[in-house]
This record gives sequence, C-alpha cells and structure tokens, in this order.
Amino acid sequence: MESPVTGHCADKKEERKDKLRRIVLSLGSFGAFIWFLVRVIPKPSRAQYPCMKASAPLAAYFVTSFLLPLSSMPLFSNGKNPRTKMLITILSLILGMGVMSGISTMFVQTLQRYGGLTELKDLEGPNTPMGTGVGIYPGRVVWVHDADATDETYDNGGDWYTAERTNLSAVRVMFSKGLQELTGTGQDEEAWNALFMNFNRTRNRGDRPYTAGEKIAVKINLNGTYMGDHCINTSQQLCYVLLEHLIHVVGVKPADISIGDTNVPPNPDMYAMILNDFPGVHFWDRRGRYTQPSGTKEDAIFASDGGKSDPLPQSYIDASYLINVPVLKKHHRAGISLGAKNHFGSVALFNDNGAFDWHYGLPVPEGGARMTNGKNGVYRCLVDFMGHKDLGGKTLLYLVDGLWGSINWGHPAVKWRMSPFNNDWPSSLFLSQDPVAVESVGFDFLFHEFDRTHPSEGKLDPRDDHGPFPRYPGVDDYLHQAADPVYWPKGLVYDPEKDGTPIGSLGVHEHWNNARDKQYSRNLGKNEGIELVLVEDPWKG
Repeated sequence: MESPVTGHCADKKEERKDKLRRIVLSLGSFGAFIWFLVRVIPKPSRAQYPCMKASAPLAAYFVTSFLLPLSSMPLFSNGKNPRTKMLITILSLILGMGVMSGISTMFVQTLQRYGGLTELKDLEGPNTPMGTGVGIYPGRVVWVHDADATDETYDNGGDWYTAERTNLSAVRVMFSKGLQELTGTGQDEEAWNALFMNFNRTRNRGDRPYTAGEKIAVKINLNGTYMGDHCINTSQQLCYVLLEHLIHVVGVKPADISIGDTNVPPNPDMYAMILNDFPGVHFWDRRGRYTQPSGTKEDAIFASDGGKSDPLPQSYIDASYLINVPVLKKHHRAGISLGAKNHFGSVALFNDNGAFDWHYGLPVPEGGARMTNGKNGVYRCLVDFMGHKDLGGKTLLYLVDGLWGSINWGHPAVKWRMSPFNNDWPSSLFLSQDPVAVESVGFDFLFHEFDRTHPSEGKLDPRDDHGPFPRYPGVDDYLHQAADPVYWPKGLVYDPEKDGTPIGSLGVHEHWNNARDKQYSRNLGKNEGIELVLVEDPWKG
C-alpha cells in the first residue's frame, strides 16, 4: 500500500512536470506567435510554408490563452473607482476580442489564400462550355490509348526512350488512327490534306493542301534532358513517326522541317533514331552540334499587360505551319504543362533570364507551393502564347505526348491510377486542332489523377518535386480567358503582337461530366462544347 508521504511526493513531482509543460508551451506559443507575425506580415505568401503552417496552431494558442485574458486584468486591479475600473475592463475586453478576432481571421484568410487547393466544387459546373470550337469537327479531341505502347515493367531506370521500353510500331498505329479520327478520314494522306486545307481556309489562305517549299516547325519538349536520362521528354518514337508522315506522306522536304526545343540541347543517345534516319532535318541545338537556333532581331511577342517582351525563334517566323508536341504533365508553377506552357521554351533562349520573368503570369510565380496568384481574371501569359500569330496562330496540330507523362517540368514518369490506366503508364496520345479544348481535356485528366490522395503526389512539397499541382487555385483561369474575352481582366486586351488587333476566342473550354465516363457536351448530343473521341488499343485492332 502506498504511503501518504510517497503519494504526496508523487503528486508534487507530477505538479512540477505539469508546471514545466505549461511554461514550455507558453514560451513556445509566444515564440510561434512572434515568428508568424515577423515572417508573414512582410510577405503573406509565407503563410503557406510548412514551417508557418506548423507554427499557426501554437500562435493561435497564445492569442486565445494569453492576449484575451490579459484584456480582463483591469477588473481585478486595485483601482479606487469601480465605475472607471468596469469601463476600462469592458473596453479592454472589446479590444482584446477584436485583436484576437483580427489575428485569427488573418491566420485563416492567409492560410486559405495561400494554402487552399482547388476542389471539384470550386470549378465551374460540368458540361458548361464557353468559347467557340475550332477544327474540322469543332472542339474535337482524339484520345488514343494502347497499354502495349509502353513497357509496364519499366522502373524509371533511365532507358524509357529505348525500343525495349517504347514500342515504335504501336506508336505508329496510334498516331495514324488518331489523325484519321481527328479529320474523319480513312487514310493518312487524306487526313493530312484535310488538316492543311482546313487550316489554310480558316486563315484566308485559300482552300489548298500543303504546298512544296513551305516550312514547318515542330516544337517538342526536352526539359527532362537537364535532369537525367530517367526524366521524361517528348518521345523519340513519336517524333520519328511524325517526321515519317511529314516527309513520306505529306511530301515535305527534310530541309524544310525544323524540330526540337530551342532552349535545350538534345541528348544524342536519346534521339539517335531521329538524328540517324533524318539527317536533312534541322534539329535545334543551342550548342551548335546540329542546327543553331536564332532569334528575331527585335522583340516579337509582347505581354498584353505591358510587363514583358521577347524575341521569337526566326524559324517560327519563317515557317508556314507549326506543330506543338508537349508532354502530358503537371507543373509546380503553372499547375499543368501542355501546349501553351510548352512555348516557354520558345522564348527562353532569347531571354536573359531564361523566360523566368514570364512566370508572374502563372498561378504560382515563385514556386515553392506559394500560391500567390490564384485569383481568376488576372493576366495570364499563356493566353498571349496561345493567341500569338506565330505561335498558336500557326499551329496546324496539337499532339500531346502522354505515352509516359511526367510529374513536373523535367521529372520522371509515374503510373496512373484512374481507369483505363489502372496502375500502368498512361500510354496515350491526344490530338486536336483546338488549342483550348485539348488543354481542357488534359487539365481534367491531370486534375482528377493528381489529387490530395495520390500516394506520391498528394502532399505539398516546397521543394517543387511533388504535389497536387493541378489543384492549385487559378490553374484553369487561362482556359477561361482563351475561350472567351468576357473572362479577361478588366481593362486588359490580349494583343500579343502589339499591332492593335485583339485576339478573339481561341477555342472551347469545359470540364467533363465525371472522371469515370469522361463525357463532354458533344459526347452528350449537344451542338457545342468539346467532343472527346477515344480510340482504344488500335494496334491490336
């Protein structure tokens, strides 16, 4: 049986421990409160930092546990006049509650503004199209999926681009079937003729196909080159098939084709297939081993808010047509990176800061999960890229490489959970003539795949390696603005050539009905919106 003395000593010991815990908590909460104010008041975006999120509860504890009680101290003071003492107490309580309420509101609003992710309910409703569809079949996006195009056993070991990992024969059939579905034709030659004729007709260049001597520029994405062989770029197999078509089906002379990413020197091993079999094609290489890209002598693209201007590749100006071949991926600053974001690489070489000073028009300009520009209806540089006469204005075909996809600007691939991928590589191509529709479809895929629950991508990472980037606020704002000028910022007119001619609707935007059925308005029988056409396993067929 415990003696009274022993029990008393134990109580005293526990009391001292409890007192020590309160002191530590008090000091810690006071320190967290001061640190939060010092860091966040000068720069509110810092509230999104993980360390600030961790300190916020402690800071709030200090406010509620110490500041508010301090306001009632006059009630217990030794003042001689009870009425005066009561009046001071009431005013102190009101002031204390106001301070506590204001600081608490600041905590909540700041964290919501800089830490809140976009949920499905925050998007405009499904199947509510805006803008005007573009193409032979307006708003059509063809999605070709074939799991056999990629090696399911690949483990991100660095050889994704080899013949053992990416099946050239499958990619060849995927592209052919996709092209025919996009144009409603039954042969590749007919499909290309339809594309060129529609492009020229809608630009008042006559109802004609490709004419010998016209130049074609192909913008691919090579950002992964900087990060190692395991990081995903536009696939050499897809580039190979595209060049096969242009040269052997359309009849373009190799010397009239330029391809690459002007800002990134290609890896010769990764693109040996192209370099060996198409020696007459101009493969851009800023290091001069192949074709040294050059820029326009004067600035050719102008931010419509007046914030920036840059030259463009001279090969774009000289070309009659452009083909945009981005990688299906998310992005830590833009949220997603498809055809529009691909054009950061079109200006980076001719920009003293590597195009970083265009980032102010993105939802997360500084990166690091600091979502400081997530409002809708603000300037979006991607709209200028999409609407410029020598960028989006010359684009004959949007061809999104989703064979592997990626998790960020220059990173490895991850397997996808959603159906029909079912924990395999996406193994997909997306083809469209409509720049807004194809980006909208890509957004829906990325938004629903990379949410908070994704095992490797669901957590915010200030290092910018991982995160639910498509869920950042404001990611689809540029699609609204590209679709319909009614969504432009008040007082701003998009005129990326600065020639006094504003752009109009660049295409049609909407979100699908749900991630299971993936149906857009035209799939549901309406005469507006997007039509997503799925071609499944064409190689097997």
